[in-house]
Amino acid sequence: MTELHDRPPLAVVTGANTGLGLETAKGLLSEGYRVIVAARNPDKGHAAVGALRGESPGVDVRFEPLDLDSLASVRDFAATLRASETSLALLINNAGIMALPLRKLTQDGFERQLGVNYLGHFLLTSLLLPLLVSAPAPRVVQLSSLAHRGGQIDFDDLQGERRYDPWRAYRQSKLAMLLFSQALQRHSDDEGWGLTSLAAHPGLARTALFDHGVKSRAVVGSLFKVLMPWISQTAAAGARPTLHAATASDVRPGDYLGPAGIAETRGAPKRARMSPAARDRAIAERLWQVSCELTGATWHKADCLAGRPGSVLGQ
Repeated sequence: MTELHDRPPLAVVTGANTGLGLETAKGLLSEGYRVIVAARNPDKGHAAVGALRGESPGVDVRFEPLDLDSLASVRDFAATLRASETSLALLINNAGIMALPLRKLTQDGFERQLGVNYLGHFLLTSLLLPLLVSAPAPRVVQLSSLAHRGGQIDFDDLQGERRYDPWRAYRQSKLAMLLFSQALQRHSDDEGWGLTSLAAHPGLARTALFDHGVKSRAVVGSLFKVLMPWISQTAAAGARPTLHAATASDVRPGDYLGPAGIAETRGAPKRARMSPAARDRAIAERLWQVSCELTGATWHKADCLAGRPGSVLGQ
């Protein structure tokens, strides 16, 4: 029997039951990682695991339930992982929703795009930090978007209570993910966590999520339907920047990866362009503090450096 310390490194991919997440899981399995498919729907999660095993018999992949709509579910997922694993090499915060036409709330009362795309992942990362710092060279990858360039963090209306627009909320959530990646690297450097924090975007990838978002805008949707074959790429190609961020040796702490083609819509991975707002340290630190207050996340240096799976980090 293989000893625990000889097991392949572990990767968690949120939203890995379909689209970019499924392709990311597939790529990590091919690189020799054990992979946890973390997803909300058990039927779809188990189906994804079955498909991955069917395509590559013998791979080490399993499903664990995670509903980013619920902070309680995030805590349950993290507790399960801390009880069963001793380290985590890769955390890929991929799951997301796009352009909900009507304002909806998570189970904890957050605007749903901000809650699912960003706040749930913020808490999840804090809760898994003890496992991450126990790995030899841990990486955390946040999935952002080209849409972040039009985003701003509206601290006066963070939850869209005064004015809700589907795309405004989406852009804010993806800007938040990119700001988080930058702040996480700075906190790691300051606190000695040893993390490499990165972000990636898929360009324009043909996924069910993207199709749903485009359909929410009739005129734009019609235009995209005509242009899509020329400006987009498959989900497998869209996952390449994430996989590069997760596994390549040439990445630098804080890098942001995206496609190299025209306007970063498609192509091989390269370093992507961040908006000025995504490079604003003051906004990033303010968002970090607000996110801690909203989610209850804490980032204790002593617990992290001890690397204790059973620590109370984030509780």
